Amino acid sequence: MTLKLSWLTETPIAHRGYHDQNKLVWENTLSAFSRAIDAGFAIECDLQLASDSVPVVFHDDEMTRLTGIKGDVRERTSGELGLLSVGQTKDRVPTLKQLLKLCAGKVPLVLELKGRKGAGVDDGFAEAVLEVLEGYEGHVALMSFDHHLLKDLKTAGSPWPLGLTAEGAKPEDFFKHDEATQIGVDFISYAWAHLPNSFIEAQRKLGIPVITWTVRDENGRETSYKYADQITFEGFDPKKGVSASA
Repeated sequence: MTLKLSWLTETPIAHRGYHDQNKLVWENTLSAFSRAIDAGFAIECDLQLASDSVPVVFHDDEMTRLTGIKGDVRERTSGELGLLSVGQTKDRVPTLKQLLKLCAGKVPLVLELKGRKGAGVDDGFAEAVLEVLEGYEGHVALMSFDHHLLKDLKTAGSPWPLGLTAEGAKPEDFFKHDEATQIGVDFISYAWAHLPNSFIEAQRKLGIPVITWTVRDENGRETSYKYADQITFEGFDPKKGVSASA
């Protein structure tokens, strides 16, 4: 592992922030991010592109589960989304800019770009994210399942480490992952349930750091630390262990 990426594996990464599985503190909200900062955990979160080309922090394509309102998140402006309550709490859908202001370099950020299928549908997404990140002083890594977004980030000259988000335990999966690594990735975020496998073993031998997703129990934690370098977790405090209720 290169020294420039050692920060990525130093501390557990809170999946969509340090939420409480959407009971009182909801995923991908400023409250969940504040809680992660206070606990000293790195933050993983998801980015979508609002209709006004502003990156917002939101996982789903559809808004219903998180806001109770039907529709595609990309069909709303960032201003409109900023008025919507997440889980009927005081939290609203945040922009990437708001997250950066809150975090201010206190803990690392691992940002996943959520792409869409279709020619040209993600045009400008990578560039919009990089524009917001310009001048940010803190550790940031960018990742995606979508190979075209990784290519776009690379082409746009991303100064931030790039990672492949992936899963799968079959040779055909590994073939696709190998294609992505040809783009030039600095780390990999892999589904812990599909470890160990030959693809990840080969990447680690090359010195590529591997983080896992999403660890919710002791089995996931033990597997991750045996076959990868750090966990992306939710539902428990990794400093205290995994309780039976997690």
